Amino acid sequence: MKAGSVGIVTPQKMHFDAPLALASGASIAGYDLVYETYGRLNAQRSNAVLVCHALNASHHLAGHYADRPADLGWWDNMVGPGKPVDTERFFVVGVNNLGSCFGSTGPMSTNPATCRPYGAAFPVVTVEDWVDAQARLADALGIERFAAVMGGSLGGMQALEWAIRYPNRIAHCIAIATTPKLSAQNIAFNDVARTAIQGDPDFHGGDYYGHGVVPKRGLRVARMLGHITYLSGDDMAERFGRSRRAKEDGDDYAFHYDVEFEVESYLRYQGDKFAGYFDANTYLLITRALDYFDPARPFEGDLARALAPATCGFFVVSFTTDWRFAPERSRELVSALVANEHDVIYAEIDAAHGHDAFLLADPRYHRGVAAYFDRIAASLQGAGAAR
Repeated sequence: MKAGSVGIVTPQKMHFDAPLALASGASIAGYDLVYETYGRLNAQRSNAVLVCHALNASHHLAGHYADRPADLGWWDNMVGPGKPVDTERFFVVGVNNLGSCFGSTGPMSTNPATCRPYGAAFPVVTVEDWVDAQARLADALGIERFAAVMGGSLGGMQALEWAIRYPNRIAHCIAIATTPKLSAQNIAFNDVARTAIQGDPDFHGGDYYGHGVVPKRGLRVARMLGHITYLSGDDMAERFGRSRRAKEDGDDYAFHYDVEFEVESYLRYQGDKFAGYFDANTYLLITRALDYFDPARPFEGDLARALAPATCGFFVVSFTTDWRFAPERSRELVSALVANEHDVIYAEIDAAHGHDAFLLADPRYHRGVAAYFDRIAASLQGAGAAR
């Protein structure tokens, strides 16, 4: 079947009154989760796939909104009819996490205790908290067990946590371009980004909403730094090299500090765009959740022990030029899974685009994902025949 689009989609919102206990010891009550669904849930309710989002993404995986035809979902090349995650066979759920800025309750939302935005008062959340909230959404949707939980980068961490935290509610875990914990270098990158935001004069300790300002300068720098880590050196060299944006003075340098090289122009464009739609407090929350993720921590660093409760099959994917979450981290994960004799398939894709490769339509990568979902679909058919 030729691949197509899911077409026009409509986000949905679900409210939860019961307090959600958080890893920090705090709790949050009266919260909303925004989500989208694609495809149909079968009669057995066995074909649901949860897709978890990365840092600056959302519930909007595929298709477009009626009033915004150009606003394609962030994984539109992956999810849809005839695509690797085929919505003709699977009921796909995308959910916006707590603390985000795309509709679910977060720092921009009204705190019922103060009738003002939460701002800095919004509690710190973790990957574990997000997974617990997703499980509540699944309950409300009548999904007892996911055929698969899938994600790239931070989304892959959530998929791993599902396998550990709710082993009986997940049949397959697809973890792409991810890591079982951040390196010191990655934590350092996140700290520099947060420092840039918190040092912006418009940050106001996280309560900038009441001042009618946005810490855009800090957000720009945070995004520029992050974007560098998402690309490979070879990719940047091929795309930009040392090309200059303007050459009014021939081949001479301009001898100023404004934008001169094409790579500078690109990064500033990305920073400006990001600062126009993303929330600074959300950036702080999500990068800290990245820092805290370490399922082996309660087991004295033994990842195999941490993964022992899992009962699902695993598909782990890495990319050779990804230096943010390098293939070594995926191999570490695979070794821990093998030590537990878990069913695991590992693919290491020779792709040039660094960490961002998980978002792109590399044919080898997509063939691997499609083949794994063929396997899942076959197991569902087998289960149906057995009944």
